[in-house]
Formats: sequence, C-alpha cells, structure tokens
Amino acid sequence: MTIKDLEPKLIWSIFDEITQVPRPSKKEEKIREYLLDFAKKYNLEAKTDGVGNVVIYAPATPGKENAPVVVLQGHMDMVPNQTKPETHNFETDPILTEVDGEWLHSAGYKTTLGADNGIGMAAALAALIDKSFEHGPLEALFTVDEETGLTGAKNLGKDMITGEILLNLDSEDEAQIFLGCAGGIDTIGYFDYKCEEVPAGYQFFKFSMTGFRGGHSGADIHLGRANANKLLARFLVDCYKAYGNIALADINGGELRNVIPGNAYAVIGVPADKKEDLRTRVNHYAAVIEEEYRGIEDLQKIALESADTPCCVIDGCTAKRVVLALNSMPNAVIAMSRSIKDMVSTSTNLALIRKDSEKKQIVITTSQRSEEETRKFDIASQIYSHFELAGATVEQGDGYPGWTPNMDSKILKVAVKAYEDLYGITPYCTSLHAGLECGNFLVDNPKLDMISFGPTLRDVHTPKESMHIPAVEKFWCHLVRILEMVAEK
Repeated sequence: MTIKDLEPKLIWSIFDEITQVPRPSKKEEKIREYLLDFAKKYNLEAKTDGVGNVVIYAPATPGKENAPVVVLQGHMDMVPNQTKPETHNFETDPILTEVDGEWLHSAGYKTTLGADNGIGMAAALAALIDKSFEHGPLEALFTVDEETGLTGAKNLGKDMITGEILLNLDSEDEAQIFLGCAGGIDTIGYFDYKCEEVPAGYQFFKFSMTGFRGGHSGADIHLGRANANKLLARFLVDCYKAYGNIALADINGGELRNVIPGNAYAVIGVPADKKEDLRTRVNHYAAVIEEEYRGIEDLQKIALESADTPCCVIDGCTAKRVVLALNSMPNAVIAMSRSIKDMVSTSTNLALIRKDSEKKQIVITTSQRSEEETRKFDIASQIYSHFELAGATVEQGDGYPGWTPNMDSKILKVAVKAYEDLYGITPYCTSLHAGLECGNFLVDNPKLDMISFGPTLRDVHTPKESMHIPAVEKFWCHLVRILEMVAEK
C-alpha cells in the first residue's frame, strides 16, 4: 500500500501533492506558487500579503451565504531535518513517503515528513473544493515561516481575513481540542574567544553523542527525553574535574531552535598519558546514560574517536566558561500548569551550540515557553542572567504571545458536540505548551473565536515524524461536521 491508496482520497491526494513541493522555512516560494495554482485551477479567488501569506476564498454552498465566515488556517513551511549523513536537499527534493501499518512516515525515516503542517493545509484545501457537504463562506489562510519565527502570523495583512471563527489545523493529537497555547521567546548567548596554541603533549579526540530521540521542544518537553547538549556538557565538566584542564577545539550540538537536541559533539584534547583513562571514562558514561534513560532512549550512540591535531584551540578561559554555563543552565520543564492538569506551564530548551570560526564566537541558542506571559519573561530573564554571569553577550527576541484559553468559546462547544455526535465520546479540551499562531491573530482580531485540532502526529521536527492514518479520516470527518453545523446555525 502507498499513500495513493489511502482514504479519504481527496485529502490524501492533496497531501501527496504537497509532499512533492519543497517548502523549508523561509523558502516558501514553491509552495506559495502551488497554492495560487490550486486556486486558479478551481476558479477560487486568492491573494497574498506583503510577507507572502496566502488566502484562498471559497463561496458558500447555495443557500448558506448568510452563515458565519470560517477561517481555516495552517502554515506553509516545514522543519527540514534529516538523518546523518545529510543527502536530502529540502529546497529541491520531494519528501518520499512510506506506509507502515497504520502509520505514514518518510521513506526509511530519513527526513521529516512535513505532516506538520502539510496535513492541515491539505484539509483546508480539500474543504474548499469538496461538494459533498454544505458550508458557509470559507477563507483558507496559509502563513509563512511558522517554524522559525511566526513571521507570517505576526505580519498578517489587515485585509486578508474577515471571519470571526478560526479553525487552526496545526495540532497533533486526535480526539483533543486545543483552546490555548504557550507564548515563547528565544535567548541567545555569544561567547567571543581567542585562538590559542595547541598544548604540547596533548592528543585529540572527537567525543560524540548521537541518535537521541529529540522531538518538539514544546510538545515533547515533558517526556523526559535526553538533551544531547546538556549531556555533552555534563561529560566535559567531568573531564575538567578529572584532568584539571582540557583543550577544546570544537563544539557543536542540536539541530534547530525548536527541537530538543538529539546530537552533539566536541573535539577535545587531553594529555597523551590520559587517553586510556578517557576511553574508560567514555565507556562508563555511556553505560550510565543508558541506565538513566532506559525506557526513554534506545538508539543513542556515545563514541570516542581519534581526531587530527587542530591548528589552534579555543582559549582556555572561554572554553571553560562555555562548558560550565552549558552544564549549569536550566533546561526542560520548569513549572506545571495550575489550571490544567498534567499540562506544562513553563519550560526552557537548550537548543543549539554553534562554533563560528570566522567570527571567533560560540553561539548558544535557547528557547523559553510559558502559558503565562509573566512566567515566560521570568524564565527568559533567568537564562539572560545565566549568560551574563558566564561573560556572554546576550540577545533576546521579541517573542510571540500566548493564547489564553476561553472555556466559553462558542466554536469550542460546536466542535465538542460535533465530535460527540460522530464518535460517541467527548474530546479532551486543553491547552498546548507548543506555540501556535493563534495568539498573534488575536492582536489585530481580538474578536476571533478560535480552536485548534488535528490528527495524531508523533516525533514531529525529527526524521521519525509519523502520522496516524486512521486519525486523518477522523480529523477530516470532524472538520466537515463542524463546518456543517456552523452553516446550519
């Protein structure tokens, strides 16, 4: 079986088309062209705004012209992540898919699938052209650059949408309806370094940690998965304690700013007479990590291999400050929600470590999230202070607002009733710790009545990203029933 054999054929055929269009964040030109061609093919009005967002308008079913206008919303871009060695060009190559029982993923788990948010786009487009059900006027909004900055949502043209009901199709758990989300902000530390001569008598090794599960830094932060950057720093601090000093030639970790790091490495030098002790220490550390993360991580690899002697190393003072800062920096869940059971309220993710040899800087990128604006700024301030104490230059973005839950939402009540009618159970209504674009839409459209829902996705933002095939049909039927009920009212 392939994706072309799946039901409902309309939504799956459109999703298949979307997988053929390259669309990494900030490179949405081709998917924008696809959307505009789609509108032209079906004689639908469409327009774009100054940042490249697209809206496609579908008229109401005859007799339903006076029904409320509903906005169907998703984002164009996808996270471009792949396994090593990197052979996929996300700017030119299509995503190859594989049906695996009840799950769809990329062929061989080699790349992200792009179901985040390709399936939301597919559902919105399908709703625009499906003549099998009745609906009021529809506006399908597709935004740019959701994954790396919410640029499209922040800068949405003021005349793009007119509806006061918005269905965000960018959630990842079927049978759940989300009515709020966390706000977020990034805090970045810059450590300037000087090049020093390689210490005499030192031997160099590449210490690497690969294959950890990673995952979405909002949706998966509570699952207890390893942060490869934190584990790398933990080992390096142990080496400082054991040898008094080490030479740090290179350090790198993480994949993307909104992903829990699954891979990290450092090139280090130790006195030649300590090399066997270092190998023993690595083996012991690998066993410790295996035990600590038993049942959570199972494919990781911790390795030490000989490396060429570099031409220079990072000056010792800066290297140690970087390692100590990484090791002591807060990470993962900081506080749980007081209003929603088992919901993360506040978290921080040590996402990226990059050595910039040209600028002679080590750049550390972190991301903070919270359902409460005051707590978001509090944890961001703590990370800022941490960097300052470590002697780094600190930069913080403007962040993005959260979306406060509204339990009296009219569209929420419609969506709950629609799901109960279809499946005989009440969907779980909650807030999402990951960021959604909804908070930004409220800035200029404070009357918007919004919910977010979608099919079940797992391990998004990683090459293991998978979509539950039966959940897609339930998601589609739920969307159709909501639109029917709005039109009936």
